Amino acid sequence: MTNFTEELQWRGLLQDMIPGTEEQLKKEMTTGYIGFDPTADSLHIGNLVPIILLMHLQKAGHKPIVLVGGATGMVGDPSGKSQERNMLAIEQIQVNIDAQKKQLTRFLNFGTKLPNCAEIVNNYDWFKDFNFLDFIRDVGKYITVNYMMSKDSVQNRLESGMSFTEFSYQLVQGYDFYHLNQTKNVKLQMGGSDQWGNIVTGTELIRKKSGNEVFALTAPLLKKADGGKFGKTESGNIWLDRNKTSPYKFYQFWLNASDEDAVRYIKVFTFIDQNAIETLISTHSEAPHQRLLQKRLAQELTTMVHGQQDYEFALNASQILFSENTADALKNLSEQELLDVMDGVPLFEISTDKIENGISLIGLLSETKIFESKGKAKEMTQSGGVSINKAKIADIDYVLGNKDLLNNKYILVQKGKKNYHLVVVQ
Repeated sequence: MTNFTEELQWRGLLQDMIPGTEEQLKKEMTTGYIGFDPTADSLHIGNLVPIILLMHLQKAGHKPIVLVGGATGMVGDPSGKSQERNMLAIEQIQVNIDAQKKQLTRFLNFGTKLPNCAEIVNNYDWFKDFNFLDFIRDVGKYITVNYMMSKDSVQNRLESGMSFTEFSYQLVQGYDFYHLNQTKNVKLQMGGSDQWGNIVTGTELIRKKSGNEVFALTAPLLKKADGGKFGKTESGNIWLDRNKTSPYKFYQFWLNASDEDAVRYIKVFTFIDQNAIETLISTHSEAPHQRLLQKRLAQELTTMVHGQQDYEFALNASQILFSENTADALKNLSEQELLDVMDGVPLFEISTDKIENGISLIGLLSETKIFESKGKAKEMTQSGGVSINKAKIADIDYVLGNKDLLNNKYILVQKGKKNYHLVVVQ
């Protein structure tokens, strides 16, 4: 077995650890778990760190368990939250759980023949028949209010207010650890550093209720070098579901990382070994403009989350705006893929009947105000400075029709080398 904690340490994935955790992991195959609350019908890149912790655990020869919070999802974790989350209907929680389970199978080996095969459990299975009186008698009596009040997740919310529902969350999560320790010999819980309070509540409950020794470790919460929240963009979360965030946009997120962030991300989010990463960072620093680090990061993550085919598509799609002779590749894009690639490109509208009846190239260029005048449009067209759908058009008498539409709706106009405009026909 490889040294799990040493691997996390050099990658910047280790924040806090209960004394004795490393010794336990060296001693024997250890079962560890991380919980995921089903707050959405997809995981997002903020969930990748705990997923990667589980992957490292399995690679080191230990057994990972994924807990999906069918019960805790009904309560809502206050950790790191400034206000209480909206309650989800049971039906929606189940939809979210099913979607997340499917995604998680991409990252871990669930093969039952392995002694350290991954498992998925749902805490709703042991909470659904647990009545309130039994819970406060059998669980609540072991943890004092003073102990619960001391946790950062509670302290940070005292001024704005916190419901009893949220206050009880750490007890519910603590019982998860106890239950898994009793039923599956789970000795390790992991999570983000914001979970430390919830996790040690579980270790305290186990110590008092059963006397068993258990362990815990957390990874630091990632922030961007500029102080911004990791994984958040102007358009919201970067999701693992291709229908919520396309593989192309997913690829672009990593490709656009700053140099400083890319140095950290390549360690945290990939499984490239230490020597190879150090070489990669050194090579990148010699020619940062080539963005070798970002390209490798985007390759590794897109392949891991979406597969080789989607990575190759994202790579090719990203070249469409910057390369010549990509007309065929442009035609093969779906409407959503086209819109993703053209995100941020100025949009112009033209009526369908004008295309159906045929409109001259010069007429289109001037009517959409891509050029300020027909004279300028003619001049640049004749000099080879205008392309339609990545194909140069030098004929000022060229007539555009349905044959020129991408996805029966769009025309990509290129003015010079770098100025793109997307004409929407409707």
